[in-house]
Amino acid sequence: MNKSFFILFLFLFISGGTIYSQEDFYDPGQIRELRLSFSQKNWKHILDSMFQANDQDGRLVGDISVDGHLYKGVGVRYKGFSSWNLDVIKNPFNIELDYTIKNQNHQGFTKLKLSNVIHDPSFIREVLSYEIARKYMPAGRAGFANLYINDTLIGLYSNIEAVDKSFISKHFPSNNNSFFKGDPFQLVFPFGANANLDYSHGSDSLSYVPYYKMESDYGWSDLFKLIYTLSKQADSVENVLNTDRTLWMHAFNYSLVNLDSYIAYAQNYYIYEDDNKRFNPIIWDLNMSFGSFRHSDASTNFQGLSIDEAKLLDPLQHQTFSISPRPLMTNLFKNARYRKIYMAHIRTIMEENFANSSYYLRGQELQSSITPYVQQDVNKFYSYSDFVNNIDTTVGGVGTMIEYPGLKDLMEARTAYLQTCQGYQGAPQISTINYSPKHPELNQLSWITAKAENADTVIFAFRMNSTAVFTKTLMFDDGQHHDGIAGDRIYGASFVSLGHTIQYYIYAENDSAAQFSPERAEYEFYTIQPALKKGDLVINEIMVVNTATAKDQDGDYDSWVELQNNTNEAINLRNNFLSDDPGFPDKWTFPDTIIQARKQLIIWADNDNLQEGIHSNFTLAATAGTILLSNNNYEIIDSISYSQQIASKTIGRYPNGYGSFDLMAPTFARMNQIGDTWDKTCMIYPNPANGYLFIETKSNYSSFTISILNPEGQLIRSEVYTHSTHELPVNIDVFNISGINGGIYFVKLEGDGINYISKILIY
Repeated sequence: MNKSFFILFLFLFISGGTIYSQEDFYDPGQIRELRLSFSQKNWKHILDSMFQANDQDGRLVGDISVDGHLYKGVGVRYKGFSSWNLDVIKNPFNIELDYTIKNQNHQGFTKLKLSNVIHDPSFIREVLSYEIARKYMPAGRAGFANLYINDTLIGLYSNIEAVDKSFISKHFPSNNNSFFKGDPFQLVFPFGANANLDYSHGSDSLSYVPYYKMESDYGWSDLFKLIYTLSKQADSVENVLNTDRTLWMHAFNYSLVNLDSYIAYAQNYYIYEDDNKRFNPIIWDLNMSFGSFRHSDASTNFQGLSIDEAKLLDPLQHQTFSISPRPLMTNLFKNARYRKIYMAHIRTIMEENFANSSYYLRGQELQSSITPYVQQDVNKFYSYSDFVNNIDTTVGGVGTMIEYPGLKDLMEARTAYLQTCQGYQGAPQISTINYSPKHPELNQLSWITAKAENADTVIFAFRMNSTAVFTKTLMFDDGQHHDGIAGDRIYGASFVSLGHTIQYYIYAENDSAAQFSPERAEYEFYTIQPALKKGDLVINEIMVVNTATAKDQDGDYDSWVELQNNTNEAINLRNNFLSDDPGFPDKWTFPDTIIQARKQLIIWADNDNLQEGIHSNFTLAATAGTILLSNNNYEIIDSISYSQQIASKTIGRYPNGYGSFDLMAPTFARMNQIGDTWDKTCMIYPNPANGYLFIETKSNYSSFTISILNPEGQLIRSEVYTHSTHELPVNIDVFNISGINGGIYFVKLEGDGINYISKILIY
């Protein structure tokens, strides 16, 4: 392999992202291999000493290999409370990858949290619980990792995504608002306040500092406002608290008997204030779910409960009695509608995961994937037979080992019991939701109807952008709201389209129970897609003659069209159109396809009928052609006409999304770079650049020099390239610019028959 093509390969590898960056680090089916190394042979003594001193900031510095990728200078400490033990080897870990090297990360993650599975003979409680929780609320991803220290196997761990600012960024539009962890400095029970959000320490917000760990730069006054409102002005709590998200958290904890949470000791949760000034609870630390923790329920069983009592735990027990205040439950459960919503959420969790036994099948899959690693784990806390049996039946109860309920035994009884609780049965049935017009224009009055059987009240909840709070309005069955005949159980309401999306759900209740449509609302919702306008969605880049860039799912180098969503909302392209024929603008109809806000989407113009990817029913003509994009009201919102195209070059917009079209290097499903034109001697790209530059010339020159000059004309770097004659129509060379400070520079090419200079930006 010659030098140019070797560097070209390296450039493509780097610029396209490393292979492992495309994987899901928390995929439970991929057991991660982590290899920590410390120079200190007494590393365990050092870590134990830090933990005993409650040194949350101190860390032991070492190196770690993550699936073969080495990170130096990471910071390591133990984590947890009851899961740590001085006398065991397999303790839980908190590892900061960027402890000494700024921004060092693995697939974007800077912190690794490893749970040692000390309270779970089945090994799957935590991973399975997080999978279920993510259906209904933001929750961490979770998988498994095999940990070695100084080349000695420590054992198999649960590998849990940290709830940090990176996590917040994925689930909220901001990450710099008030952010706390319910993490009392000293746990006091049964009468301690802990992190219970109760107004029990007076009017000075700083009096609450010992009970909550601040994860943001500020926020004590915001947290105090929540505490005060929850206890003293509960009727206004929706102004400062996402009550639906809170009720989902309670529903999850009671459904899965996850008592080591806000329920028992008022801890193990995060809470983040969104841009609407409402705090959102985030579930955390699920290693003792499925009844593993039974020390208390902070209610009638505050001194502990048996497995049989856990099966029959009343989800509304804190409505009547708490051994110490639990306002986040009691003050919400006093509201009749909140109680119905809460029980509706419990019903959804139980019916979707437990009544149909899907949790059990998933648990078997998880156990199957980790079986060899459990067998190799010499430091596990339970026997291999306990691991095999605990998915079905109770293990333990001998010597110092407590009883751990079998997941199947616990949840079959739990399902049967909850199905008898008030608010579980007898809910309204929602069906036949319609709205008109199908694609409303901006500011257009629109109507929605839904059929609701056995309902006393029906509510239409909607919002015009994905970060807003849902507005709730009554629906009527009076014949006056486009609802047909009065009393026909079809309810109607109106709304005005004001944005790029309309997200909504329907809620219905009677005197005993409630129902949502969709059932996972508010976390999930329906969407009405208003008609797109010019500029909302554009043709961003086209590849007509594809000979060496990206392949489709069938392995073919086909033509492609890249669209760009210029709005701040996800767009559903269903029933919009793409065409290569001005006389037939609706030639191809988009399937049910989402393009995320400010992102790109590739349509393969190959006339293939493949199951994967998106494939139009036409191909792009190589000589000349037209591409048209039309909205669902048959209005053309963007188009481009092109002439003869160069192989493996694209024409695209720069600036990305709205600029004019220019010849450029392909940027498949990525932001476009500055283009160039072939009436010039050379093409130099990308621009802005980092690491490497492509240099393309029209002809094969025997040799030339590439130089980088600063704005003062001083030489920064240069290299001579020599070439033998070959048949490529253009020469491709790669110039290394790594290590050059960011700024504006000039690239100069000098040699046989060439003298060219171009400005670039290095970042």
